[in-house]
Amino acid sequence: MRRPSIAVATAALAFSAMTAQAAPPSAPAYPETRKGDIVEQHFGEAVADPYRWLEKDVRNDKEVADWVARENGATREYLANLPAHPWFTKRIRELMDYERFGLPRKAGRNYFYMRNSGLQNQSQLFVRLGLDGEARLLIDPNAWAKDGATALDDWEPSKNGNLLAYSVQDGGTDWRIIRVLDVRTGKVLPDEIRWAKFTGISWIGNSGFLYSRFPEPKEGAAFQQLNKNQELRFHRIGTPQSADELVYSTPDQPELSHYGEVTWDGRWMVVTTSKGTDNKFALHVMRMKGGRWGAPQELVGKLENDWRLIEGMGDTLYFMTNKQAPKLKVVKLELGKPGQPFTDVIPERAETLTRAQIVGQRMILNYLKDAASTAEVVALDGKHAQDIALNSIGTASGFTGRPGDPETFYSFSSFNQPSAIYRYDSKTGESVPFAQPKLTFDPAAYMIEQHFYASKDGTKVPMFIVRKKALADSKTPVPTLLYGYGGFDISETPGFSASRMAWMEAGGAFALANLRGGGEYGKAWHDAGRLHNKQNVFDDFIAAGEYLIAQGITPKDGLTIQGGSNGGLLVGAVVNQRPDLFAAAVPQVGVMDMLRFDRFTAGRYWVDDYGYPDREADFRVLRAYSPYHNITPGTAYPPVLVTTADTDDRVVPGHSFKYTAALQAADPAGKPHLIRIETRAGHGSGKPTAKAIEESSDVLSFLAAWSGLKVPSSGSGQ
Repeated sequence: MRRPSIAVATAALAFSAMTAQAAPPSAPAYPETRKGDIVEQHFGEAVADPYRWLEKDVRNDKEVADWVARENGATREYLANLPAHPWFTKRIRELMDYERFGLPRKAGRNYFYMRNSGLQNQSQLFVRLGLDGEARLLIDPNAWAKDGATALDDWEPSKNGNLLAYSVQDGGTDWRIIRVLDVRTGKVLPDEIRWAKFTGISWIGNSGFLYSRFPEPKEGAAFQQLNKNQELRFHRIGTPQSADELVYSTPDQPELSHYGEVTWDGRWMVVTTSKGTDNKFALHVMRMKGGRWGAPQELVGKLENDWRLIEGMGDTLYFMTNKQAPKLKVVKLELGKPGQPFTDVIPERAETLTRAQIVGQRMILNYLKDAASTAEVVALDGKHAQDIALNSIGTASGFTGRPGDPETFYSFSSFNQPSAIYRYDSKTGESVPFAQPKLTFDPAAYMIEQHFYASKDGTKVPMFIVRKKALADSKTPVPTLLYGYGGFDISETPGFSASRMAWMEAGGAFALANLRGGGEYGKAWHDAGRLHNKQNVFDDFIAAGEYLIAQGITPKDGLTIQGGSNGGLLVGAVVNQRPDLFAAAVPQVGVMDMLRFDRFTAGRYWVDDYGYPDREADFRVLRAYSPYHNITPGTAYPPVLVTTADTDDRVVPGHSFKYTAALQAADPAGKPHLIRIETRAGHGSGKPTAKAIEESSDVLSFLAAWSGLKVPSSGSGQ
């Protein structure tokens, strides 16, 4: 709905208070980068790789370390002199300075939850005896490292709530150290697990837990060596890791990964096996008795479909699956009846099922409808019981619990609403707030719209557009930040970000495009944006930018783009394909060399989405869009700020190093092409608040400088 004309007048007053912004500084003199002479033949094509030496680990190679230091020095000097930098630093800090909570988990009589007072580098773990008990600090990761870069990652209480296993992430790496704590005394026990990675923690009663690990890497290779031969092991409390029992492994198939879960009643262990990033799983079950497990029994042998254990009740197991249901359904299996097939409980619907959980004697279902959440409660036979009112466009998550539990907790957030936590009573169906943030801005001042635009092939793609209502009413084109991902069956949904809110407070618009390759519309949507269809993702993103300009939401010289990881690849690819379309671009921790991504750490998993570089048909596709290999000398590229981190062992920083070196060499006298390399930070998780504020300030001040966004002269920007 349009607001009264007074809103437009208010918008005009706000614009008059903006700071006049000078032209952004020109590109600095780039540090000299050695160019090698490597040229390799791939299926009859000569492919040059002059910057391969930058793939070496910065920790172990002096030349790479020196290059990183020189590039960082030039970038930091440039960013520090951008006029919007002080305002963004101040405002993002203010927007992050609010008390926030994680979802509570109940074990025994204890309730465990995370809490951050506002600007703490890492959130703390608290426990309450009973829901209304006094909060007691259990773990404070802020005391673990002076720079705040050691984080509490996962944690799981034992069934009785007396012990807690938790994993530690240092400097952003994917490697985890698992430790155990006595909840009653707060004492950390001697137990310590090393070389855990891509793991969960699943207790077997109160005696110990399952976890997944890889063999110890070769010395100096922990951040680059390929991850193979993952094993599922059991750690018994009070014993050394060397005594941990092997539960399940496949040494004859080292590329397989394994994850173990135990049903709430301790009756069955379910082992899920995968090969790559695709949601294609095999399943084995083991009968549990007296804390021990029997021989594995195969339930699903082929890696063809998605299978996610919901819960087990006695000999009945419930799963989500996309077998003959691309948008997923709920099925059950009676293990006590040999030969009994999986039977449908909740058939596939028009919406995409994202989560199902048994709480009390009912099942809670979480769906995506056009990338926004809906939730409902059904009986265990599938009959509808009630809807859970979410009231607005946003994302609901959580709904954890067990059969017989009186409650569950869930969070709800949106672009203009930080996460609020609610307690849902499984008997009455009532939702009441458990923790709600106190805000320093007015959510009602922002409008969230969903548009559907046509991609190159005519496919309708949804996109969220968020901005001040006054700006929407005035129909004034403003600098716009467009974000996308488009891969690995991952759904991009509405959520709060302090940096995006700061951008909008300064008068910009934010857009999130739900590109093909994601999971917003199930398997077909994912398949339409991967492997030989990957160009569809780039076409979707380019079409989103063209739509924002055509609709008058942003001026042609005001469109900026950002994406991380697979989204960093996206940004690199579209900058190559349409350098004229974008005012500035920020590819973060991106996969930039599509011919060698499978040679490092977790890269081998990504062939499910990208294909195999050593297969000719896949090579032709990868070569056609690889950001590193498609930079053309003499092209006027838009300003680009690349970001990565020295401890990123998911997408190794060599991707970003090589891409930046090639971009600087191709357009040395053009717009700035810079790289920001964070120290003691990884792919993103576990990053301390202080580092997150610094990075966001750098990114937004860069985008503001090149899109014409003028930050307020003083005050909070509201």
